[in-house]
Amino acid sequence: MKWMFKEDHSLECICLLMCALQVIVEKVSGSQIVDIDKRKYLVPSDITVAQFMWIIRKRIQLPSEKAIFLFVDKTVPQSSLTMGQLYDKEKDEDGFLYVAYSGENTFGYKAFYTAQG
Repeated sequence: MKWMFKEDHSLECICLLMCALQVIVEKVSGSQIVDIDKRKYLVPSDITVAQFMWIIRKRIQLPSEKAIFLFVDKTVPQSSLTMGQLYDKEKDEDGFLYVAYSGENTFGYKAFYTAQG
């Protein structure tokens, strides 16, 4: 049988899709920052947290003068970690890495995790 998916996607592209990490991104409840238009991301394991933050910043079209903070399991991850390292350390039992973002550092952190339990 001839598969259209194989014709439309190179083997390299298929491997990248299979190796990508599943990351869920949500805005911290009560944060004044812009809402993101999509929540599920397939992220290469070799990019850094700083690079992923840049992707989120571009996705929400946040100006460079505005701050953004990422939270994973109630902490701000090191920006030099690769997403693969962060995923291995912090992924949920369902296989997703959950990342919250906010324009505020401590206020957004407390509001999100108090509301979420």
